[in-house]
Amino acid sequence: MSETKNRYENPLVDRYASAEMSYIWSPQEKFSTWRRLWVALARAERELGVDTITEAQIAQMEACVDDIDFERAAKIEQETRHDVMSHVHAFGEQCPEARPIIHLGATSCYVTDNTELCQIRDSLQIVKQRLIRLIRLTRDHAMARHDLPTLAFTHYQPAQLTTVGKRLAMWLQDIVFDFEEVQRLHTELPFRGVKGTTGTQATFLALFNGDGGKVRQLDRLVSEQMGFERTLAISGQTYSRKIDYRVLSTLSGIAQSCHKTATDIRLLMNLKEVDEPFSSSQVGSSAMAYKRNPMRSERICSLARYVMSLTANASNTHATQWFERTLDDSANRRLSLPEAFLGTDVILQISANVMDGFRVWPKMIRKHIDEELPYMATEAILMACVTAGGDRQELHEAIRLHSVASAQRVKDEGVENDLFERIAGDPLFAAIHDRLETFASDPSQFIGRAPEQVKEFVAEVVDPLLAEHECAAAMAEDVSV
Repeated sequence: MSETKNRYENPLVDRYASAEMSYIWSPQEKFSTWRRLWVALARAERELGVDTITEAQIAQMEACVDDIDFERAAKIEQETRHDVMSHVHAFGEQCPEARPIIHLGATSCYVTDNTELCQIRDSLQIVKQRLIRLIRLTRDHAMARHDLPTLAFTHYQPAQLTTVGKRLAMWLQDIVFDFEEVQRLHTELPFRGVKGTTGTQATFLALFNGDGGKVRQLDRLVSEQMGFERTLAISGQTYSRKIDYRVLSTLSGIAQSCHKTATDIRLLMNLKEVDEPFSSSQVGSSAMAYKRNPMRSERICSLARYVMSLTANASNTHATQWFERTLDDSANRRLSLPEAFLGTDVILQISANVMDGFRVWPKMIRKHIDEELPYMATEAILMACVTAGGDRQELHEAIRLHSVASAQRVKDEGVENDLFERIAGDPLFAAIHDRLETFASDPSQFIGRAPEQVKEFVAEVVDPLLAEHECAAAMAEDVSV
């Protein structure tokens, strides 16, 4: 048995996720950020007058930020049963001169919570880039087919016509909503900052001999060093877990949008109207060699359900935090926060891959339109006959009866739809008998303003968004699809 394969592997990391997102939630980045926070705290404390902290101590700490002895930290944790103190001691052993001042005045959540906020911030930046790429790909398909008629469905039953581009624009609008929410969250995300054991900053007030102004400056200086413009005005020992709920709700929204799009694609592939990418050597089934399954879209839906489920973790965690904090959030958040981002990262990259190789089959679309076109034309026929002086209610009932009879014959006998022939033989519709063929020849007359809606949405909403943000999305895509 291989020694490397006798432990559980997380498929989000080992099978699907990008290197960028995996690194953000890696032990290396986590504990290096802890050390950067200790450096930032010491530097700010020295700047504000704590003379016992020297530049030599800070320089020694900075030299060891990324040089972490994980085995040593793990051994110390076995003895102390405390993850933060194990890394304080391991860091101090590497930086003996700085050892006396590491973590001065801080509580564990100074490093744990602030690090998680850094990870959330950096992960949101990747999510934004992924969304922009997906928006661009979907936008281009929507514009390329903005006026291609297709059957619309309500209740998954044929309804009035729309266009392929309009359907893509509906998917696109959801993604734009998601981007706007991520952008807002990324901009507004606060830092916990330097708040002390129960959030009162009492230890820092003592450190600065009761000078509250310096305590506030310390909070600001550390936050700025870590790249945050906003800090929480109020916290307990931890930052409010309401922030986690907001983060996971936003990621759930992305998962919902991609799940809906992928589901539509799966249904349309069954109708043979569209295809997701399918490589020349790809196998659809181990038994049915002819199969061409929507594997990518199915994977999107599968992972999206998982990401959506994680919102419940955040809501329950926030609801059950007692007073200034309890520790029953810790183990849960070690799973839910990184896996929500890793899952979302994979979902967005596979969605972009699907859209990059998205195929549309116009002749199959037209075939399905022709099968249903007599029904699609009935509303226009009704309006034309009423305009010519007919009774709307009488005409409506006649169309209903003809439609039911025609549909029954199609199902019973497997023949083509004969609704137009029935209408042509009914004197109630004499006003349009001489132009009945025009209702059957051009599906574009039944798509309303769908083409204009697509172009307006793209021009007024999508293109300005891309112009502002697209340059940030130029990054490598290394997900396994």
